[in-house]
Amino acid sequence: MKALIKISNIRSENDVNRIRTALGAKEGVVACHIKVEKGEVEVVYDRYFINEEKMNDLLEDMGYTKG
Repeated sequence: MKALIKISNIRSENDVNRIRTALGAKEGVVACHIKVEKGEVEVVYDRYFINEEKMNDLLEDMGYTKG
């Protein structure tokens, strides 16, 4: 599966690294590509292990705002 998550407060390379590390640590996440200029996180994942809602919750818990 593929998900496109809009995040309104991705500002720096530090944000990119934090998001990539957090998502990459989750079982079922195959890959993620982050576009800072568009505020988008594109995630390829196996829905058997994780779903879009869980990824959104993780990002919100980290302080990122869905936009």
